[in-house]
Amino acid sequence: MATELEELLGFLSSPSPPIKKAAVNIVRDYTGSEDGLKSLGKYSSVAVPSLSLLLAEKKEVSEPAAEALVNLSQDPDLSAKMIEMGMIKTVMDALYKQDCDITHLLVMLLVNLTQLDVGIESLLQHGDEKSHGLYIMKLVRSFCASTSEQNGDPFEHVASILVNISKKEEGRKLLLDPKRGLLKQIIRQFDSPGPLRKKGVSGTIRNCCFEAENQLQNLLLISEFLWPALLLPVAGNKIYSEQDTSKMPLELGSALSIERETVTDPEIRVQALDAIYLLVLQEAGRRAFWSVNGPRILQVGYEDEENPQVMEAYERVGSLLIHEDGASTQVS
Repeated sequence: MATELEELLGFLSSPSPPIKKAAVNIVRDYTGSEDGLKSLGKYSSVAVPSLSLLLAEKKEVSEPAAEALVNLSQDPDLSAKMIEMGMIKTVMDALYKQDCDITHLLVMLLVNLTQLDVGIESLLQHGDEKSHGLYIMKLVRSFCASTSEQNGDPFEHVASILVNISKKEEGRKLLLDPKRGLLKQIIRQFDSPGPLRKKGVSGTIRNCCFEAENQLQNLLLISEFLWPALLLPVAGNKIYSEQDTSKMPLELGSALSIERETVTDPEIRVQALDAIYLLVLQEAGRRAFWSVNGPRILQVGYEDEENPQVMEAYERVGSLLIHEDGASTQVS
């Protein structure tokens, strides 16, 4: 005999719209509590496919279905089952369906699913030579095109997806592929006023810099965007002298010769300094850093810094720069 919960899940496929709507709202509410999640987890083989089918319905049904799936995907075991059932493809199909009005929730679902390695592999379309990287290219394109939308920023959580996939070597290689030009597009979003975008872009750049040993040339190919994204957050709040800015490329020098908004989030400053550290570990990276007057920027920024963790990150970079090329800079 079917349990009460099994009966409820059965109503998700009811031909009656009012019954279906009532059932999906109850299921969504169930997923809002730990006990409800645990109970539904036992029926995941029924709940997940039933909810997935509702993503293609009108908003009054698709929205609570998506909210339920977002809540379910916070449990790593349930998330793994969802990925196994092909949830990444289902979400991407729904996301790029014409007139999708639950974009924000679907992107949040992808954030949760890419917390797991299998989710990252699925989103990267690992092993599929023909389609490899296609989902990521779509998401990056949407991420870079959606900042000025009036109805909020539905693709802002793509920033977190990019951080997740760039934790894996395969993800970093995809983003650094110069033919695709994805990292260049992503970096330009660092100027966004949205804190989630800014932090996500910063974290993605940092992760990609772990490939500096093998991919330094690809990183330096986009140096006109890379150095401002890494150095402006750690440049302090002083207006730089003409003597300093004359030794910098125009995109850095012009930004530092006027009053500017400083990056208040210490995590972003640490991420930027970690990325710089990974770049200057390489000899060619150090030369590139000196060529943009990077050591002077760190020296000035360090003088303004008060956060102990950020100061420590400055000092890590500084230790690599002392006596480099017969000169020295000190941030200690």
